[in-house]
Amino acid sequence: MPAPTRKTIIAEQHIEKAIQDMPFYVIDYIRAKKRASLSPRTLSGYLHDFKRFFDWLRQEGFTTAESNAEVPFTVLESLKKKDIEMFIEMLMEEKILKSEGVYVKRSRDSTTRFIQSLKSLFNYLTQESENDEGECYFYRNVMAKIKSPKNTESAATRSKRISANMLNGNERENFLDFVRHDYIKTLTPRQVAWFERDQLRDIAILSLLLGSGARVDETAGLLITDLDMVHGDIRALRKGNKLDTVSVTETAMTDVKNYLSERERLYKPDPKNLYLFLTKYRGKANPITVETIEKIVKKYTMAFTNGRQMSPHKMRHSFAKGFIDSGGSLIALRDQLGHNSIETTALYTNLSQEEQRAILRRMDSSTDTAEE
Repeated sequence: MPAPTRKTIIAEQHIEKAIQDMPFYVIDYIRAKKRASLSPRTLSGYLHDFKRFFDWLRQEGFTTAESNAEVPFTVLESLKKKDIEMFIEMLMEEKILKSEGVYVKRSRDSTTRFIQSLKSLFNYLTQESENDEGECYFYRNVMAKIKSPKNTESAATRSKRISANMLNGNERENFLDFVRHDYIKTLTPRQVAWFERDQLRDIAILSLLLGSGARVDETAGLLITDLDMVHGDIRALRKGNKLDTVSVTETAMTDVKNYLSERERLYKPDPKNLYLFLTKYRGKANPITVETIEKIVKKYTMAFTNGRQMSPHKMRHSFAKGFIDSGGSLIALRDQLGHNSIETTALYTNLSQEEQRAILRRMDSSTDTAEE
């Protein structure tokens, strides 16, 4: 089974520390959501939001509690819609320290996450919680009256924006060929040695991202035992801690095999270290981190595109567009990407507009013929 990534482990550690300063009913919520397999990284983010919310409640005088852990649930029960709206306005106007001396306002997505996290908490408290009498802690859910900010960007506009910053068509193959044969020409003699050690690993990672659509944390958490060389599949731990089988292109699996054949020679890992992708630090082989994969993708894509850096998520988009362009169905793509909803997958139909363009060209051609 794939192992948790470093980010997941850090999230789990943060959860256990953060709940010590939370009221008992929030602890109940966290335990319930962990049993329901909600992602540790999601719960960790929610706890950041809860801390800000309870801090605000005390600062604004909604409670006389001296600590967040002492805030009674009756305070949440008595909140009015205008109170929550005041909290949201504060979030939108609050200045966040980005770097020394530089402050920015919170993004809409960040504000939306606050709303979603509070909705989840209030839903639990008013519908799923249970006191000693078998009743919910309270039943008045003020968050049910709060709407998340609407996304004013259309699906088509979002698709065009995404499409402008990913690898399309032959670019996917050309990119991997560049890493195999031409990237070394851009390096100094001192950089060449490091590149040659990691080249097989980096090609395998890039090829796997482009040949499976796997998420970056799924890739970082892969173990050697998660590879099915016979069928060309990998086992991935997806959102919600769901174990899934992900198909991989033959080209990508070949690149993984090539790396695997040299893994021990290049990194000399402890025999008990079964992580597929490794890094070496102070002479010791360690599991690769999500951050390292992000840096790998950024480094090679910037060199290939002369400055247009990409992320592992853009690799995922690139795979999805190629899948649709090659005749794959939305249902099959949904399963391949591990989406819970077909609506999420439907985004990629807007990324593939060659058919629409072809129809428009035929329309122009028909008009020209009629005029003759």
